[in-house]
Amino acid sequence: MAGWNADTAAGPLGAGTVTLVEGSSFCISMANGDIQSEHPHGVFFQDTRIVSGWVLTVNGQHVEPLGSETKEPYRALFAGRVPRGDGYADSPLIVERLREVGAGIQEQVTLHNYSKEPAVCVVSLKVEADFADLFEVKDGRVQRSWNHSRDVDGASLIIRASWHEVRKGILVLAPGADVSPDSLTYSLTVAPHSQWSCTFTAVPSKEGTSPTPPSFVHLDTDGMSVSDRRRQEWVAKIPVVHVGNRSIERTLRRSYDDLGALRIEDPHHRDRVVVAAGAPWFMTLFGRDSLLSSQMAMPVDPSLALGTLQTLADRQGRVVDPLSEEEPGKILHEVRLDISSGLSLGGKSNYYGSVDATPLFVCILGEVSRWGFAKDTIAALLPHADRAMDWIRHYGDKDGDGFVEYERLNPHGLINQGWKDSWDSINFADGTLAEPPIALCEVQAYVYQAHMARAWMAYDAGDSVLGDELADLGAQLKKRFNEQFWMPDRGYYAVALDGKKRQVDACASNMGHCLWVGLVDEDKAPQVAERLMSPEMFSGWGVRTLASDMGAYNPASYHNGSVWPHDNAIIAQGLMRYGFVAEAQRIATALLEAAEFTEGRLPELFCGFAREQFETPLPYPTACSPQAWAATAPILLVTSLMRYDAHVSLGGVWMDPELPTSYGDLHISNAPLAGGRITIDITQHKPSIQGLPDGITFHRGHRPSMKELVEQAGRITKAPR
Repeated sequence: MAGWNADTAAGPLGAGTVTLVEGSSFCISMANGDIQSEHPHGVFFQDTRIVSGWVLTVNGQHVEPLGSETKEPYRALFAGRVPRGDGYADSPLIVERLREVGAGIQEQVTLHNYSKEPAVCVVSLKVEADFADLFEVKDGRVQRSWNHSRDVDGASLIIRASWHEVRKGILVLAPGADVSPDSLTYSLTVAPHSQWSCTFTAVPSKEGTSPTPPSFVHLDTDGMSVSDRRRQEWVAKIPVVHVGNRSIERTLRRSYDDLGALRIEDPHHRDRVVVAAGAPWFMTLFGRDSLLSSQMAMPVDPSLALGTLQTLADRQGRVVDPLSEEEPGKILHEVRLDISSGLSLGGKSNYYGSVDATPLFVCILGEVSRWGFAKDTIAALLPHADRAMDWIRHYGDKDGDGFVEYERLNPHGLINQGWKDSWDSINFADGTLAEPPIALCEVQAYVYQAHMARAWMAYDAGDSVLGDELADLGAQLKKRFNEQFWMPDRGYYAVALDGKKRQVDACASNMGHCLWVGLVDEDKAPQVAERLMSPEMFSGWGVRTLASDMGAYNPASYHNGSVWPHDNAIIAQGLMRYGFVAEAQRIATALLEAAEFTEGRLPELFCGFAREQFETPLPYPTACSPQAWAATAPILLVTSLMRYDAHVSLGGVWMDPELPTSYGDLHISNAPLAGGRITIDITQHKPSIQGLPDGITFHRGHRPSMKELVEQAGRITKAPR
């Protein structure tokens, strides 16, 4: 997961933890709905914990949890009961807490009295706000002492805080309550077999001033909140999917829901919507994560990828800054919205310590260019793609050996800067850590694909000179890669070359990304596929990040033996590319079955224990959920097996399905294509499409890859005239 570092990671959130997400805001609470500051819980807004304590008591008793249900990604209903003090087990007082998170938190508390006697009750809420920034909470080291004040204003409590020149505050509202600086309290009697309700609200104020009452929480006449309306707009623009296998249908719909909740706006361009990396700790723009997630979600909403590219382009590196690891042309690793503690990576709001975000930027621009956006929109991004290609040549390949390597520029940056960015993730077969500079195999794959994508866009624009140059550079990289990374005695690719140009010989999932873009030589692909699906690599729930016979293998590690859904989805698409259909089906089916154990939502990762050992996928304690990569993985798994893809400028949409019989028939309506909406049907493995826009033709087969298009264009430009 981007931004994660093993020596500073937050501990487990705790059993029964409930996480709600809406844009860049999120809330983490205990199973009964309480938020307690000794845990990494809270309500977070713009990377600041605006609520660190939110504890409800009835008659001085904490609510005993009965269960909770997430209604939407941003709304949950908690059920609990008030413990009795007379020795009897069952309580007649049931508490329901309906919570919504947005630019703050709103909670409707309903007290049910199931007794034949009236119940005298004191309902009290204690609210704390430490205004810690996200990194302080995540790392478990909240050290700053803010100067706090707590002022009562009628039925509201205003908590203000200052630290040096920084001022923050929240407004807590409880209409009709008795408000003191310590708590908001209602004293009441609930009649027999009746109920009583109240509403608590907390919203941030700017610079510690008294904010206006919140609008985001107010239900309008049709009973919808702002978040509901935002979700309704999202649902209206995305495909509607029906699958014969209801479990798979639920997983895809959950993916759509989570993807909608993880959308955040560029604060400087409200029309640009991008994908945040994941909850709870990464509700912000990430280079690698947001690019890959939006690319996997292209058939659902291609505008997410465009917005991500435009937002990253605005923040593309311009100068050399060792502290933030910025370099000219480099695409950032992560953005933080309101960090003041200096605990963020590089101590700044933008951190650039990623080796793969820059080539991926060019790759995803190539993907976006196929989906029918206006030519001037794509053309405006081409200078940024060219600056990214310059970074690849001049900064990514500092030693000039033709491969892109990384080595952090300061002692506080990420040690490893590929997608496996924990400190111990790149190691030899015996478990010894690789020393930088490190050239990862999948990074070379992204660089190769960047050359293919930019070459095709050059040919498409009539610039055959640039197209030929980039195509030749890509071909040279492929030849060099297959010579220097391939280990014929092992039958698989080295995960990396280390600082001494030695093959880092661990068997890892990274090489599956090389299949994805076509970097693997055809004669080597069968051995790669066989190794990926071996008992050492395939757990039964997915391909492990590291084979079980490697020295660093640990099924409960972050990157050394765990199973990551997005990694597997990319591998499955790579296997489909090389014709390994049965293997891709096996991976997709295993992951979609794993989702059944988590109510249709795949987590960021789970442990790599064998399915024969545990009949359920064991959760990884600090996995993000929902998480963008994981949310988009089912979309990529299914579209890969559908072999569904488009290239609007070529006037075509392609499909040649290989869905397993167990999936049943597939019906998708309202799917976006070239400014229109199409309906896709796969009935008994036979595909059809209705509603194609003018100029678009349906082809039964696979879409020509960037590599094939480049080769075809190159032959035309080099043909004798």
